[in-house]
Amino acid sequence: MVRLQEALPERYTKASPEELENWIDAAKQRLGRRLLILGHHYQRDEVMRWADARGDSLRLSSIAAKRKDAKYVIFCGVHFMAEAADILTSDDQQVVLPDLNAGCSMADMADLDDVEEAWNGLAQAIDVDRLVPITYINSSAALKAFVGRNGGSVCTSSNARAVLTWALETAGNQVLFFPDQHLGRNTAYQLGFSERDMSLWDPRKSDGGLSEVEMKESTILLWKGHCSVHQRFRPEHVAQFRATYPNGIVVVHPECSHELVEVADEAGSTDFIIRMVDQAPPGAVLGVGTEIHLVKRLADEHPDKTVVSLDPLVCPCSTMYRIDEPHLAWVLEGLVSGEVHNRITVPADTAAEARVALERMLEIV
Repeated sequence: MVRLQEALPERYTKASPEELENWIDAAKQRLGRRLLILGHHYQRDEVMRWADARGDSLRLSSIAAKRKDAKYVIFCGVHFMAEAADILTSDDQQVVLPDLNAGCSMADMADLDDVEEAWNGLAQAIDVDRLVPITYINSSAALKAFVGRNGGSVCTSSNARAVLTWALETAGNQVLFFPDQHLGRNTAYQLGFSERDMSLWDPRKSDGGLSEVEMKESTILLWKGHCSVHQRFRPEHVAQFRATYPNGIVVVHPECSHELVEVADEAGSTDFIIRMVDQAPPGAVLGVGTEIHLVKRLADEHPDKTVVSLDPLVCPCSTMYRIDEPHLAWVLEGLVSGEVHNRITVPADTAAEARVALERMLEIV
């Protein structure tokens, strides 16, 4: 998806770290309670230090919705997160994304046109009234709206098991899960399904690359999408870690491949990984399969433990990395002067349908 971010004025691109710090601090003081800065767990430290709250995308959006006095919500994350915040906040709150180019490659792997084409294609082979669309929260507002109007639900990595159970026990007998194949596959295995119960829908192929029999007999249809960071982690990384730290604990995110999850000690959401590190005893060694900024922050915050990334090449989330202090200073100083840069606004009809899918998820869990 193409997004156009205007070039920053030289005042910000050529500013020293000290100048940026002074400008951001001054703007925060001027705006006071009217301002809420949210920092996603994968954000770089020099930006995260300015956050009033940190967490995953859903938790941060929920915090914004509860802070009715915050007229301006600065979401230091990526585009779909800012959309979710706009959907859940009130009409008089304004959500801002410091850099419009901060997108999500996974979210972009499933757009509305492709999903609607897949849905229409499946309707030629199966009863889509019994097909439940489930979208990972890492998706556009348009996809959340599609799910809302077709009887499905949003899910997060924390509640995917509960949502998938709901879908198959009470809402239908088949699921179309997008955009992340790995979260869907790992969750299905947790529920006792096997590879025979799943098929991979490739949007770049006619009929998703599936036969009519595969469409009919698959309980879970997985969209061919992935996280560019989490798919880097491989079983050989675990083997290397265990060779170095025989008593170490391996914990990975469920966006990683099933082959990796099988050889890890634990797999869970970002919050799960944080709790694992928090609760590990002093002296523990943990090899973590998730975004490097979070891994380094966990290591810094737990000096009595050894916390390392499983991937020796440490790949950051490149789109999240676009959010930096120059962009943050620019949007904040704009607010002080009465200008709202990079406001994220979801159309009312889309927001209403997407809210249905989000609220359905909250009812399930």
